[in-house]
Amino acid sequence: MDPTELVLQGAARQVTALSRREVSARDLLQAQLDRLHAVDAAVHAVVHLDEAGARRAAAEADARSARGDALGPLHGLVVTVKDWIDVAGMPCSGGASAHVARVPARDATVVARLRAAGAIVLGKTNPAERSEAFGPTFNPHDPTRTPTGSSSGEAALVAAAGSPLGFGSDSGGSLRQPAHACGVCTIRPSSGRVPLTGHFPYISPMLDPRTVIGPLARGVDDLLLALRVIQGPDGDDPSAVPMPLGHPGSVDLAGLRIAWWTRQPDCTPTADTERTVRRSVGWLEEAGATLVEDRPDGLEAVYPLTRTYWSLPESDEAERWQPSAVSALDADAVQRFRFEWDAFRRRLTRFVGAYDAVLTPAAERPAVRHGDDAGSIAPTLTFSLGGQPAAVVPCGRSDDGLPIGVQVAARVGDDHVALAVARALERAGGGWWLPSGVTGPPPSRASRS
Repeated sequence: MDPTELVLQGAARQVTALSRREVSARDLLQAQLDRLHAVDAAVHAVVHLDEAGARRAAAEADARSARGDALGPLHGLVVTVKDWIDVAGMPCSGGASAHVARVPARDATVVARLRAAGAIVLGKTNPAERSEAFGPTFNPHDPTRTPTGSSSGEAALVAAAGSPLGFGSDSGGSLRQPAHACGVCTIRPSSGRVPLTGHFPYISPMLDPRTVIGPLARGVDDLLLALRVIQGPDGDDPSAVPMPLGHPGSVDLAGLRIAWWTRQPDCTPTADTERTVRRSVGWLEEAGATLVEDRPDGLEAVYPLTRTYWSLPESDEAERWQPSAVSALDADAVQRFRFEWDAFRRRLTRFVGAYDAVLTPAAERPAVRHGDDAGSIAPTLTFSLGGQPAAVVPCGRSDDGLPIGVQVAARVGDDHVALAVARALERAGGGWWLPSGVTGPPPSRASRS
């Protein structure tokens, strides 16, 4: 198989070709490097590359294959990682100039699991649309537009086929917003499914129960492949719990009841965004699902709760209290905030529990020009506050040709249901297409499904 064509395929297809020895890990790595260098000249997503380490890992992968050793589920696959996740021996600054010399000695748990599964960690990507340390990253569909934040480099690079599989983090939409803006797939896993050990800046799940680590890819099935590898307790992060992961193929779309809405307080989608959601509703109805236009009470609390959360200091260090700021709230105000947040979570949990899934816009508007207001992210903030799994899949284009994603949420633990609905939308007519700003033919419909 021609490796230059294979780099345009999804992660699962690449792993299959590598495992069947249709292509060597070294040849595919070289093709991926050539592709990455070509597209990164346009998107400026990569902040650190370890080409020498990747070549050694590819040679080791080929040697394992030649010996007939058991191969991991990500055998020989190149992956990239947001510069908020530690990779041993690679700089990890969190995009901050003050930390550009920081080089962790230990892999984050998710990175260690990727390596153990056979993946080749090639490099780190910009953790913001315009980070302090690395400057701007550009949207591959239109360089005058932003990829939005903050897993910006990963989304832009994956969309441009510079990487088949990326890993980032999401507090209020930092996986889902750039996936929507760049036209790729992602999932915010259920809170507690994936350990946060090795995230930088440090994340305390007790102080910040919103943040998760998750994958970005060009196809929904690739998200499942990644989640199977990175999930589960690690004996370090006390918020990570055993959480079985079902298979999207076991979900019968014809038996699902799905709530949907387009507008909510503080979020009025553009006409093309609303049109994309309504078209997605029609696709799911054609698949046999029952769609109910409904939304939970209390969504007007989404931004007030989030703004209060943003105002609270966190610790910059894991083992001692090193506050990032000084809080303007007294202890009673903080306790009231936590009580109101818990009340919101209970309302949302009851609402989602009455359905099998929920369909919403991913954002108020498509990617905006650099420096412009990106608009409301209330739909993604909603499920960050609730802890539910929420996938984003591209399902349409704006009037000027930019990707528009929709969000599919499900009950906590039912990540596979969110993925099943997202996969149905992908197959009905959504899914990734190669951005016009980068070269190469689009994949066939079969390769996207």
